[in-house]
Amino acid sequence: MSIIDEAKIFKILAETKNAGPKTAEAVIKKAKERKGLSMEEVGVLINLSDPRLLKEMFNTAAKIKEEIYGERLVFFAPLYVSDHCVNNCVYCNFHTENKNLKRSKLTMEQVREQIKILINMGHKRVLLEFGEDQKENPIEYVVEVINEIYKVRTEKGNIRRVNFNIAATTVENYRKIKAANIGTSQLFQETYHRATYAKLHKGPKADYDRQLTAHDRALEAGIDDRGLGVLFGLYDWKFEVLGLIAHAEHMDKAGGVGPHTISVPRLCEAPTVKYAPEYPVSDEDFLKIIAILRLAVPYTGMIISTRESPEIRRKAFKIGISQTSAASVTATGGYGKSADASQFKGHDSRSLEEVIKDALKEGFLPSFCTACYRLGRTGEDFMYLSKPGEIHKFCRTNGLLTFAEYLEDFASPGLKKDGYKVIEHYIKKIENPVMLEKTRAGLLEIKNGKRDIYY
Repeated sequence: MSIIDEAKIFKILAETKNAGPKTAEAVIKKAKERKGLSMEEVGVLINLSDPRLLKEMFNTAAKIKEEIYGERLVFFAPLYVSDHCVNNCVYCNFHTENKNLKRSKLTMEQVREQIKILINMGHKRVLLEFGEDQKENPIEYVVEVINEIYKVRTEKGNIRRVNFNIAATTVENYRKIKAANIGTSQLFQETYHRATYAKLHKGPKADYDRQLTAHDRALEAGIDDRGLGVLFGLYDWKFEVLGLIAHAEHMDKAGGVGPHTISVPRLCEAPTVKYAPEYPVSDEDFLKIIAILRLAVPYTGMIISTRESPEIRRKAFKIGISQTSAASVTATGGYGKSADASQFKGHDSRSLEEVIKDALKEGFLPSFCTACYRLGRTGEDFMYLSKPGEIHKFCRTNGLLTFAEYLEDFASPGLKKDGYKVIEHYIKKIENPVMLEKTRAGLLEIKNGKRDIYY
């Protein structure tokens, strides 16, 4: 496929291996313009080892993140709906050789139970996860689950945005999901290195090109918010980063809409997985990956999961991450019960409140905003605001309002007090007097019991 030119990637990595400090300084300077970087320029940063320039790169990444996405940190939770899967991916606990796994899928009643638990934690966004099995997880089942989630209400509210991660599928199936009022279509290539991909996958997912072109089919079906990612550790991270950049460039050029998000999962251990990463990524390189991606694709939202430890997540939030899962369970229907059949072992088991407390200490604004999707700020409209760095003007206001909702409905007295201090700090940064007045009025309405105010 023309999307990923392996020869070109290897050539860039070789040619930029000995780039001098002046070249690196020029790339970092260009990155400050927030217009993105070419693959060749990214290659320079990938090969960067000078401590002074690395520090400058990290500082620049943090500055760009703040300029485009502001101080907000958006929270979501994954919901594993079915672990029925016909693929035998060597890194996943749901692989077909795991005969001891008692496979299950949620009934609509169980979906409602799981969603109520998430709502009562404080979550407003959910990412659905399904294994690939046309018999057990047909597209009609996926659509039924989505529709059911949007119906669920508790005294604490409802889920306002459902995103999904399903196996690569057809335009027709993506259209059915689009009609169900879905949010972002998230699908990872896992590895852009074709030979490694072939070695690690068996089953329908072993079709590298089907996986690679899925986002094009989703866009054809009208889903214009799409999320990229690779599983770092399967192949050389330097190659994978350039693969992500190449894929992002393709999406932007082919459809006029770059990736809404880029996720950075690192390979984690799992109960029945014997595969050990052939290309383990150190903490230092992992943070470097995040900084490089923030410089290279400044407009994209960047996602980190509970695969990472609190310490790593804390550092990642500062240099590029804008969205994160919290209090996650990676077993089918695992919320509210002992989960011993997880897809992988996570490294951040803190509650949502604990993660929020930590985020406040670091100066972040926790957000549960879903406004852009519901107001049609997706695809080209979202890019129109995010590429020049204008999106944070909406994000700050809506982030403040949704965080106030959380504080009123879920927070302990201590967290509520600290949270409103942060709200008061950031509300003063709203420059538009009309938006400032609306935000203050909205906060007062929320304290008086009104919910779901957004702009």
